Amino acid sequence: MSQAASQAAKPAGTAQSGSAAGRFLVVPIIILILAQMGATGDNGALSLAATALTIDLGATTAQIQLANMIYPLVGGAFMIAGGLAGTILGWKRTFRAGILLCAVGEVAAALAPTMDIFIWCARVLVGLGASFMIPSVLGLVPLIYHGPHRVVAFGAIGAASGLSALLPLALGVVMEVAGMHVTFLVLAGYFVVVFALSFALPAITQPKADTSFDAIGVALSASGLFMVLIGMSSISSWGLIEPLSGAPFSLFGISPALPLVALGLVVLAGLIAYERRVENAGKTPVLPSAFLTTPQVRAGLVACAVTFFFMGAQSILMAPYLQLVSNWSPVAVGAISIVTGVPTFALSLGIPKLMPHAHPRRVIQTGYVIMATALGVMALSVTSGGSNAPLVYLGAFLAGVGAGTVSSHASNVVAAALPEREAAQSGGIQSTMRNVGQALGVALLGAVLLFGITGSVRSGAAASGDISEHAQEQLSQININLGSSATFEKQIAGLDVTDTERAELVKIEAKSRYDSVRVAYAVGAVIVLAALATTPTIGRSGTAGAKGPAAAKAQPAAKGWPAK
Repeated sequence: MSQAASQAAKPAGTAQSGSAAGRFLVVPIIILILAQMGATGDNGALSLAATALTIDLGATTAQIQLANMIYPLVGGAFMIAGGLAGTILGWKRTFRAGILLCAVGEVAAALAPTMDIFIWCARVLVGLGASFMIPSVLGLVPLIYHGPHRVVAFGAIGAASGLSALLPLALGVVMEVAGMHVTFLVLAGYFVVVFALSFALPAITQPKADTSFDAIGVALSASGLFMVLIGMSSISSWGLIEPLSGAPFSLFGISPALPLVALGLVVLAGLIAYERRVENAGKTPVLPSAFLTTPQVRAGLVACAVTFFFMGAQSILMAPYLQLVSNWSPVAVGAISIVTGVPTFALSLGIPKLMPHAHPRRVIQTGYVIMATALGVMALSVTSGGSNAPLVYLGAFLAGVGAGTVSSHASNVVAAALPEREAAQSGGIQSTMRNVGQALGVALLGAVLLFGITGSVRSGAAASGDISEHAQEQLSQININLGSSATFEKQIAGLDVTDTERAELVKIEAKSRYDSVRVAYAVGAVIVLAALATTPTIGRSGTAGAKGPAAAKAQPAAKGWPAK
């Protein structure tokens, strides 16, 4: 058959180089993996910068929590929009635009003179960049790869999280030698290199979306997610019910945190109702109903979210604790990423390749159980004065095993249950769920941690016969940051208390820190195990969990071929 005839025989949306014909295209997947690694590596760099941010920019634990959360928050809020933009403008264009925004954001992080600029300028720019780049990665895969190649390609993208473990170690060395600012400049250079490589992607035929941009849907999704996650993350500094000193205002005498979460949920409910009207009018919604009504798709999206929820737990619990309490260096913390990354990479790529007949449901269920076990081991690694290093490494290794196991099938479980067009657009919602999962991990577990420490210290002081009411009143005016006992002593240095009271408060804070970190890990494990409830809808072919018209349309995509 001639080359022209061969091209004509290919389904629409197939890469011109013909990966579906039997040859797996290596260069494109390397480029897409590098982009995914950059996004994950950025999170790793921020985790390593906890001490530097505290010293260089005077960051508090709450600000470090917010900096960790803003990237996935902004990314999650606009990922759906990025997915829709990719279908309208073309995945290559949005891919390159996202890479450039990430590069500019890293430069802003390197030059930021204050934490406010670091958070609200640099982290927002990187989050916006990711909202275009990551959906494009997942949107390009179904257009370049088909049949069994698609399963392997999605596994390789999942494995990128493991490969990105190499970046924190390298960045940790740079940070220790040259400082935080140079480290973020190095990341900016990395994204510039990926941008240049993007021009080596093969030509693709992407059906032109005959639709307008769903601006109202984008605004509702972004504002709703933003309010939910900001409200949850602010519980530790604003208060749960009673407003704390950090609350910007109060509503009828209560903290604005929970009302903001409730308002966000109302907005998201309005988004679902509005998107149904858009779809019924024959237009392309930012959130197609198939993502919500197909049980298997929902299960796959939960798997995407849980994997990154787990990463959020690590970024707000493990890395800051090891640096601020146990005094581990950035290089030592970066080395842990190798322990996590190697099994993540090996299993994300190896399970689809070496176990092609493994049932996706069993694979994902196994991954959830291992993830929860890893969080339990990490909880046991916490000691009153620091951490147990062997248990830290064991927990990190199990974390990689669990994350790699779930990642090996999560994306393909979603794409396999959708027709071709929705499968490509699903990159946006998959990325949204990943970022929302990560932001929830940072927000929820960070709130449990910080609110728990502050609340436990205050209740412990009230129960102690050695702490006067005057000392308790002063203590009620401060929020206690995660840190060592020496750090806490500095924080209460200005309080008018006796030496006996000061020593007793240090003891109370050490126990509160120990208990709160362990409780936060336990909460994370319970949430991961709760995801098991979604897995019965995952079928081997990709259609077992679907019902009605969505199931019928999903069958061609379940085999990895475009829907007719």
